[in-house]
Amino acid sequence: MAAKGLSRAKEVCSQRPAVAKGATARGKKVIGYPCVYVPLELLAALDIVPYRLYGEMREPVTEADRVLPASFCPIMRSCLDCALKGRHDFLDGVITIHSSDPQEKTARIWQSYTTLPYFHFVDMPGTTRPEAVDYFASQLKGLVTTLESLSGKKLSADNITKAINAYNHQRSLVQSLFELTRPSPPLLTGTEIVQVIKAVMSLPVDEGNQLLTEVIEEAKARKQKSEAQRARLLLWGSTTDDAEVMAVLESNANVVFLEDCGGYRPYRGKVSTAGDALTALARHYLTEITCARTFIQNVAAPTKKDYHKDLHARYGYLKSVITDWKVDGVVLLLVRYCDPFAFEVPAVKDYFASLGVPATYIEYDYTEGSLAPMRTRVEAFLETIG
Repeated sequence: MAAKGLSRAKEVCSQRPAVAKGATARGKKVIGYPCVYVPLELLAALDIVPYRLYGEMREPVTEADRVLPASFCPIMRSCLDCALKGRHDFLDGVITIHSSDPQEKTARIWQSYTTLPYFHFVDMPGTTRPEAVDYFASQLKGLVTTLESLSGKKLSADNITKAINAYNHQRSLVQSLFELTRPSPPLLTGTEIVQVIKAVMSLPVDEGNQLLTEVIEEAKARKQKSEAQRARLLLWGSTTDDAEVMAVLESNANVVFLEDCGGYRPYRGKVSTAGDALTALARHYLTEITCARTFIQNVAAPTKKDYHKDLHARYGYLKSVITDWKVDGVVLLLVRYCDPFAFEVPAVKDYFASLGVPATYIEYDYTEGSLAPMRTRVEAFLETIG
């Protein structure tokens, strides 16, 4: 009997390359992408299977040392290292995007040092101004052109609308998934959510939606457990792609909300189906994904600085999360050399402080050896919040 729900999610996570190779065997094109800013709707509309590229924190970086410095984003170093070792040779290509300078620099090397038949880099502006949306839409138009060439198909208005609707449904399902962490104790653990999201990001949209539906039904059927009151944590950072990291955070607490690219962040809001599809995608991905790499101003042309209004403009969406999920404390978790998010830490800590919520900053080097000191830091933080 085929696995379903959480068992299926765990199975996909442990066998992601095999699952992707199965799609290739069925005649599908499979495209890797290392960042959630890549609009997967365009792939789905052309019947291309998306495959999220992750690093591997248990794999020593050796090949990437030839082309990248040690003082560099460890996740991108690990992704490139896996590519140079041939771990992604089953892919039909890779799409990268200018979500950060390390990814942009890595993309150039990735394209030069591998022999994938397809490689496309999407430039992306750093603001949400109208002209930035227009520029991003033009970049997506160039992406469509190369994807049409790869797939041998033309992007139709009907197919892109269907794809947008399918991924909007996926966003709704993930939002429903996180509703299950609101009870005390939560019906899903943070560790389970990491596994589910990682699986969904490596499956065709319809399969991912089916998996999410099964997980939600399974979790809702769980009986509420009576357990000692545990601290309820919000995790804020760039991305969490390893269940063992989450297991460390949850050893003595419940992580009830993941505000990162391996959690809720890519699934906030919905893409509009009105007007031009590429413009709608550009606007959504620029404005709804709350990543540190995008500059958001309090007002268009400020003449007087107001720090508290600036904080609210940038992080105000987190206030309802703190209230609705009854968050006791926040863990700001980053890999070393993640400068865009590291620059945000002082301000986001100030914002949480303005809400009366304690926060701690933990940095790790994306290796298995970093888990033990991380556990110590988390335990110390939990002692301070009681």
